[in-house]
Amino acid sequence: MGRTPKDSITIADVARAAEVSRATVSRVMNGRLSVAPEIVARVRAAADRLNYRPSDLARSLSLGRTDMVALVVPDLGNPLFQQILRGITNASAAAGYQVLVAETDEDPSAEAAIAIEARRRCDALIMVSPRLDEERLRELLPQVQPVILVNRQGPPEVSSVVVDYGRGVRIVVDHLVGLGHRRLAFLSGPAASASNALRLQALEVAEREIPGLDLVRLECGRSIEDGYAAVERVLESQATAVVAFNDLVAFGLLARLNEVGVAVPADLSVTGMDDIGLARFAVPSLTTVRVPQKDLGELAWQRLHASIGAPSGVADDVPELRLAVRASTGPVPQEPRLQGERPAGQVGWQQQGDICALESDAGLLARYEFGRRMPQVHAPRPYLHPVRTLGGHPLTEVSPVDHRHHYGVSLAVAQVNGTSHWGGRTYVRGQGPALLTNHGQQRSRGVTIEDGRTLNDDITWYDEQGRPQLVERRRLTGDLASGGWRLDWRSVLTARYGSIRIESPATNGRAGAAYGGLFWRLPSAETTVLTDHGEGLDAAFGSTSPWLAFVQGDVTLLLMQHDDVRPWFLRTGEYVGACPALAWDEPLVLQPNQELQLSLTALLLDRAVDAAEAKTLAGQL
Repeated sequence: MGRTPKDSITIADVARAAEVSRATVSRVMNGRLSVAPEIVARVRAAADRLNYRPSDLARSLSLGRTDMVALVVPDLGNPLFQQILRGITNASAAAGYQVLVAETDEDPSAEAAIAIEARRRCDALIMVSPRLDEERLRELLPQVQPVILVNRQGPPEVSSVVVDYGRGVRIVVDHLVGLGHRRLAFLSGPAASASNALRLQALEVAEREIPGLDLVRLECGRSIEDGYAAVERVLESQATAVVAFNDLVAFGLLARLNEVGVAVPADLSVTGMDDIGLARFAVPSLTTVRVPQKDLGELAWQRLHASIGAPSGVADDVPELRLAVRASTGPVPQEPRLQGERPAGQVGWQQQGDICALESDAGLLARYEFGRRMPQVHAPRPYLHPVRTLGGHPLTEVSPVDHRHHYGVSLAVAQVNGTSHWGGRTYVRGQGPALLTNHGQQRSRGVTIEDGRTLNDDITWYDEQGRPQLVERRRLTGDLASGGWRLDWRSVLTARYGSIRIESPATNGRAGAAYGGLFWRLPSAETTVLTDHGEGLDAAFGSTSPWLAFVQGDVTLLLMQHDDVRPWFLRTGEYVGACPALAWDEPLVLQPNQELQLSLTALLLDRAVDAAEAKTLAGQL
């Protein structure tokens, strides 16, 4: 008979070679101290000579432990559970443990059996968001000790790590109410989900505590497909904002809303829950509550590791939940008023938390945002949105699908000493548009309101390295005029920190792309363009007409330049927008401490005008 293959060497072979019993070999291999040193040496020498490796399974049976922990989750496709798993895996590996993962596929009827089988193979059990009803869960837990629950509060004798999803949903509701929303739709999660029950309880409290709050509860689910299928019911509910059960549901909702032509957030605001990794890459980026996903896994392991030796019913605290405000939420849409309704009274600014609002008896006319929530790639800057007629018709667009870096009315410049204060891609001579890390910021240093009608904002412009470039004194004044209302924007920019060179793609070789200045982005719609030089885009583009009018249906926006008239840059095809161009065909250079004065007056009317009336109105501004 030939030699025994190395991979078939057993503990009996080592015992014969070392001339000891199998029990002695077992004690040596398990590190027990009850064996004489010379025998230990003889056994280890025999094991090395025979290339013997002890069986992990046999060792586990001998020692009564496996150095493994079982994790039971409802759905491994959910990134939330993936991150919890990562936190558990990383933390347990440091203690020499491995993780066995079992998925229940959101089936409460199979969950108990899966948990029991997983526990038999491991030293302890972690159950994440179990779907079992309360009675069945209490019956199961004694059978699988030691055990810890994540996102589910169990009986006092069982450790748990719990996120306060009730608090999370209240954070979302308060945010939406602060934006003016009062009719909200809640897309409910799985009926067996304990965290869904916490959300529903919090919504009941919110209804009692917030005057005028109207909540519509719609059964939905947990997945992207569930959110996608819910759009028609959401639209039928006439809600102005949606609170989705989680980010996945919100993703599905956003995808279908885009397909049916519903603008987010102009027509409907959408929020999620969990802030999974893809939330900031949604279109538009998703406002959601940040849940400390990996931290949950790490906390669960810490409590479970302690419970393996010393059971404890004390639940761990989790980090505070925070709202990640992004582009999917905005002010409540304002219903257009009847043509015959005209308000009386004055127009005035009011500071409302972290925004300023221009209002009249007609309601909100303009909202001044400071741009703090804008992504860096959009060149954060203060902007106006929405800007509405007295009748409530919106005449601005923010972060639209065609150009995510367009924000209502803002002072947006393609290049200031090479820094983009426009957002998006930068035009590079000889290369074309390129996404560079050259986006600057315009930061407000403080706002004051003068005589109620004028908002003053002191702003510093910074380059991509955080170095100051310009200081700006901005004045925004509202008043009733010509059956509508007018907005006067005046800015004085000072090159306080050295010389400044303002450029556009046109000055870098891209013909006609002279954008940059006081830029007004309108909603996409069939548009007629009127100027003193004639009607249509060709007559307006590059002209030095002192006024420019956009007519969209029964609404008119008339823009007027007062001092040095600059060539008009505008678009009406791929999008609708315009600005007096700062750098049409040559760069604009400011010497140190030199000032640049910019001004634009807008007249917003709830009626269409022709060229003759537009010229007359412009002469009155």
